[in-house]
Amino acid sequence: MKKVIIHTDGGCHGNPGPGGWAATLEYGAHHLEISGGVPATTNNRMELQAAIEALSTLKESCEVEFYTDSEYLKNGMSSWLAKWKLNGWKTKSKTHVKNEDLWRKLDSLASEHQINWHWLKGHNGHTGNERCDQLANAEIEKIKKQFTSAELKSKLKELEQKNS
Repeated sequence: MKKVIIHTDGGCHGNPGPGGWAATLEYGAHHLEISGGVPATTNNRMELQAAIEALSTLKESCEVEFYTDSEYLKNGMSSWLAKWKLNGWKTKSKTHVKNEDLWRKLDSLASEHQINWHWLKGHNGHTGNERCDQLANAEIEKIKKQFTSAELKSKLKELEQKNS
């Protein structure tokens, strides 16, 4: 089984706001960087999207060392997910799991691999994390240049209406 090292990061300018995600994947001498963004989202959605996109690039079952600075992502995958599924995608307080659509997709992708989830402190000089942060922020800047301030505000209103 191939051994892959993945680093991911996601973020927003404002939360919610324009967001970006990024991942780096390493397999032996091979190195891949991927990134993307959306005009209106949340930080947590970008963290999840980064993980989804990273795992989506793998073409076969792999052993993965997965590094994230998101406790939400790491704890969700390591601790909360099994309980949510048993409870019909409800939290212990009986409310719907936020970002259920992304959690379901990530769960499906993760089930194809052997993954060790690692949390690391963000903005602490860790090369993989710092690179993903740079890539995610570059995506946010691209979005800010693509859309006017009014268009971004409109996208945020759409997001708020969708989530209410």
